[in-house]
Amino acid sequence: MRGRGQKAPIDRGKTLRSLTLAAQDRRQVFITGGAGFIGTNLADRLLSAGQRVLIFDNLSRRGSEANLSWLCSKHRSLIQYEEGDVRDGDAVGRAVRGASAIFHFAAQAAVTDSLVDPRHDFDVNAGGTLQVLEAIRGLQNPPPLIFTSTNKVYGALADLELRTNHRRYIPTNRRAAENGISEQRCLDFHSPYGCSKGAADQYILDYARTFHLPAAVFRMSCIYGPHQNGTEDQGWVAHFLIRANKDSLIRIYGDGMQVRDLLFIEDLLNAFQMALNDIESTAGHAFNIGGGPENAISLLDLLKMIDELRGEPCEVEFDEWRHADQRYYVSDTRKFRSFTGWSPRVSVAQGLEQLQSWLSRRHETEFLAPVNSGAAQHSLAGAVAARN
Repeated sequence: MRGRGQKAPIDRGKTLRSLTLAAQDRRQVFITGGAGFIGTNLADRLLSAGQRVLIFDNLSRRGSEANLSWLCSKHRSLIQYEEGDVRDGDAVGRAVRGASAIFHFAAQAAVTDSLVDPRHDFDVNAGGTLQVLEAIRGLQNPPPLIFTSTNKVYGALADLELRTNHRRYIPTNRRAAENGISEQRCLDFHSPYGCSKGAADQYILDYARTFHLPAAVFRMSCIYGPHQNGTEDQGWVAHFLIRANKDSLIRIYGDGMQVRDLLFIEDLLNAFQMALNDIESTAGHAFNIGGGPENAISLLDLLKMIDELRGEPCEVEFDEWRHADQRYYVSDTRKFRSFTGWSPRVSVAQGLEQLQSWLSRRHETEFLAPVNSGAAQHSLAGAVAARN
């Protein structure tokens, strides 16, 4: 087993081969929230490599049916779908049986929604995660689990002193400016969303420690890419592009100088696979995952890049800062790099071009398709039949 801090070379082909060995015994990779943005991209990669995948999703998120319909039409022979909710312990328990690996993505994903209905937010994020953990704990040979947490577990970072440099905030602390926010940062849950995801985050780590489950946590920054039905609250990079392509107003909360590190979806999938393939080392650890300092950008500069990509300016208006919004968050990914050798490969400019290319090939109604649309339900029939 590779020791902590010893780097390994990145070999995407090797990680694919290692992860798909489970296909030989016909077991499935189980993905909660598998019809969401990240789940869809992960499922597509696994299915394309010959791995069987079970998607567990209640299709409550806008765009999820379109994503699932696309997956089913492309991978009908390997994909299975079960309509279910992670709050349903019996359904989760049945679904995890025989899983070769589990990716837990199902969540209530918006700070704003958590402020409106904190109970629902808690039940889904904290309660649903506990249901998944208990289902795994009950298995004779628990499969590895990868859980997606959030940078919101670090709170508003109000104590991080910042200065302005033209169009962006920069930490006055040189270490933070050069490397970003590390896992050594104290947890400081803000908003019901931060509390519920933070609680789930800590439950995952404690079950790894107490019950020896092979589970790891990704505290993620801003992920973007194809199949993302972005909104103001979640998936804002895609949201900006979608709004710009429709010549619609883009609303910025705050002054636009807030900074985030962007990570293209393909780089995140590489990280998932490397964490899973080295689960003996990564289990029980939380990792900050994002594009890092080299892919850090302010909202103002991102809008400028979108203007240049489209050849015309976006229409923008500014509003008040939102609750618990971080003026600066950039992931320090050195811990995960030391475990696996991973690093982002796709620059912000390259990722935006790929996302714009994908958006341009889709009619806008695909992103705004209502839940329970007849066309999507027809496409799901084969996957549901395979499950039954």
